[in-house]
Amino acid sequence: MKGRFITIEGVEGVGKSTNISYIERFLESRDIEFVSTREPGGTALAERIRDVLLDKVESSMDPMTELLLMFAARKQHTEELIKPALERGKWVICDRYTDSSYAYQGGGRGLDSKIISKVEKLTLGSFKPDLTIVLDLPVKKGLARAGNRGELDRFELESEKFFKRVRATFLARAKTHKRYHVINASRSLSAVQGKIGAALTCLPALRSTR
Repeated sequence: MKGRFITIEGVEGVGKSTNISYIERFLESRDIEFVSTREPGGTALAERIRDVLLDKVESSMDPMTELLLMFAARKQHTEELIKPALERGKWVICDRYTDSSYAYQGGGRGLDSKIISKVEKLTLGSFKPDLTIVLDLPVKKGLARAGNRGELDRFELESEKFFKRVRATFLARAKTHKRYHVINASRSLSAVQGKIGAALTCLPALRSTR
């Protein structure tokens, strides 16, 4: 792939949208073309699946159904938008990706990570992000922030215990995946964005421009 694939992860309320805007400005200042997208979603079909996944009416959705819908949307998103953009030399910034399935459907819902890994390999093969930035924040603080954004979706309505399991999974995966970069989102915005900028500059494509 000619471009670079960057994903932003974390529990609810960590500031993903604000910091994605910073990454966009960071790349623009270096004349790097990029595409910003999100999961679930990113394409017309994946956005329709997103509507189902986030709908509070679907409170009885089985965890395996949820996982398969996530990967169905992700497969379409990857083939239709992400890979073509990378092949054209554009960078892709994605609000969540496969790591969220390990954290939410795995840690949160309790699905075995081996099952998630099998579905990942079946749908995506060995395709993975170049850099995964995890914005880390105590769950209680993140949920308080999320609650100020307005009406909550099906995931945002989950319990504090659910999100503690999600957070723990992100942090556990960070210890075994070199592409992870965990950033303390409790710090000032300028400090957080300074850490993000440093993580981006460490990517091979930018090292020579320091």
